[in-house]
Amino acid sequence: MNGRVHGSAAPGGGRLENPDGRGKVAWQRDVILRSRRQDRFVVGLLAGSALLAVGILVLIVGYVLWQGLPVLTPEFLRGAPEKMGRAGGIFPTIVGTVLLTAGAVLVAAPLGVGTAIYLAEYAQQSRLVALIRFGTESLAGIPSIIFGVFGFLFFVIYLGMGWSILSGALTLAGMILPTVIRTAEEAMLAVPREYREVSYSLGGSRWQTITRVVLPNALPGILTGVMLGVGRSVGETAAVIFTAGASLRVPHSVLDPVRTMSVHFYLLAREGISMRNAYGTAAVLVMSVLAVNFVAYYLMHRRLVRFRGAGR
Repeated sequence: MNGRVHGSAAPGGGRLENPDGRGKVAWQRDVILRSRRQDRFVVGLLAGSALLAVGILVLIVGYVLWQGLPVLTPEFLRGAPEKMGRAGGIFPTIVGTVLLTAGAVLVAAPLGVGTAIYLAEYAQQSRLVALIRFGTESLAGIPSIIFGVFGFLFFVIYLGMGWSILSGALTLAGMILPTVIRTAEEAMLAVPREYREVSYSLGGSRWQTITRVVLPNALPGILTGVMLGVGRSVGETAAVIFTAGASLRVPHSVLDPVRTMSVHFYLLAREGISMRNAYGTAAVLVMSVLAVNFVAYYLMHRRLVRFRGAGR
C-alpha cells in the first residue's frame, strides 16, 4: 500500500495526508482520536470560561449578600432614612426605585415593541430602515451620563418638569429603548417564515398573523429585552441623579423628586456616610433584581407551555 493517502476527507473538512507510511485504517484511527482530543480540549476550555463567568457573578452577589443580609430587618425596610442615611431605613428609596422603573418600562416597552414590529414585519429594506437600525444600535452604546445630561436639559429645564419621577422615567425609557427594540426585532425575525405562510394560507390578515403567531413565538426574546431594560433601570445611577434628584421623602405624585436604591447606595458609599446601610441597600437591590427576573421567567415559561399546548 502506498503510504500517502490522497483525497481523504478530514473530520473538519479539507484533505489530509498520511506522511509516515502506516496503514490507512491505523492512520484514520489516529486522526479520529486526535480530533476527539481536540474536541475535548475545546469543550473543556469553553466550560471553564462559563464556570469562570458564573463564578465571578456568584462571588459578587455572594459578597454583597454576606455584607448586607445582617443589616436587613423589618425596621430597616419600613423605616425612613435619618441623618442623611446614617441611620434609619430605606423605604422611600424602595418606593422611588419601583415607581421610576415601572414608569420607564411602561413607556419603553410598547414603544420599543411597536418599533420592532414595524421594522421586522412592515418596513422594506431601505436606507431609512438601515439608518433607524444604525441609530438604535448607536444609542445602546451611549454612556448613561449623556442621557442624564440630555434629560436634565430637556425634561428638567426645557419642559419644566423639574427633578421628578416623570423626568427620570422618561430619561430611563430613552436609555432602555434601544435594547427593547433590538431584542424584540431579533426575536420576531427568528420566527420561521413558514409560520406566517401557514397563517396567510388560512385566511389570516397580516395583523392577525403578527398578534396570534409572531408575537407569541417571539415572546421569550421580547421579555428578555424588557427584563434587560428593567435591570438597567433599577441599577442606573448617573442619569437618575440628574433627572429624578435625590430626595429622601416618599413621593406623592409623578412630579415629586425621588431617590432610588442605587443612588442611595452610591451616596452612602461615596460620602462614607454608612457602609453598613450601603451594603444593606445593595442587598435589597440585588435581591429585587433576582426576584423580578425569576418571576418574569416563570411567567414566561408558563405562557409558553400554555401556548404550545394550545397549538397541538
